Amino acid sequence: MYAVNFTPVNRKMEGGCSVKKVLNGGGGLSTELTNGATQLFPNAKLLSAYGMTEACSSLTFVTLHDPILDHRRFPSTINGQGGVYVGKPAPHIELRICIEDEINHPTQIGKIQTRGPHVLVGYWGSTSVSEKQSWFDTGDVGWLDDSGGLWLVGRGKDRIKTGGENVYPEEVEAVLCQHPGVVSAVVIGLPDTRLSEAVVACVRIREDWRWMDSDSDSHRTKENERRTISRLVLRKHCRTKSLTGFKIPKIFILWLHPFPLTSTGKLRRDEVRREAMSYMNFLSSNL
Repeated sequence: MYAVNFTPVNRKMEGGCSVKKVLNGGGGLSTELTNGATQLFPNAKLLSAYGMTEACSSLTFVTLHDPILDHRRFPSTINGQGGVYVGKPAPHIELRICIEDEINHPTQIGKIQTRGPHVLVGYWGSTSVSEKQSWFDTGDVGWLDDSGGLWLVGRGKDRIKTGGENVYPEEVEAVLCQHPGVVSAVVIGLPDTRLSEAVVACVRIREDWRWMDSDSDSHRTKENERRTISRLVLRKHCRTKSLTGFKIPKIFILWLHPFPLTSTGKLRRDEVRREAMSYMNFLSSNL
């Protein structure tokens, strides 16, 4: 979703040359979309906002492209501690990270909370938020770096609990999508008797790539090796990207159709989980 500020049109300019600012919201931009936007609007400063409706839309802002600064780009990148950089808060916005169990989980990752005049007064029929001067829980999980920048790890409700460890799907999805043969990926947790939840990856691959159910290298030829994906290949890719062992998916499902989205383009993760569960039950019943 784009919100753009237009300057008066100059007839000497062509197409998007008159656009000076492009603001993205509602989700991160892929590398392809970022490149496409900068090509379509070469003179525009491209920014991305992170926020939510209850906090008057935007909490933090990050510059993805600035034509004045030698066309340098500032992409959202995966950090070693986990998460995607979503920028710094506006001056009137307070942010903090609430860590519930610092003793057993001594990390800087916790619930993202905000406070200030931008927060809603309250939900209909419920306790007021602003009158209590309390912090509003965004429902997201992340951490703040030394410069005050916010790193978004994922949605708290989507967290996967596997073998006593926390896995946030967005981090694993970002790593999987870095493989040249993967179009998109959705990571979910499915019930597991030993681990409580198993990390499962549903992946869509590019049309000119081939999926192999067998992980045996003997079935691969030198001719098609570069265009072949299997569970072994993706696990190796995750290790190459330094993804922690317990975060690497135990199960991979080849997804043959687009992932379900809401009317605003957000992923329906629960629907993916239900379909994946049905698929796994089907496999078990045919063993």
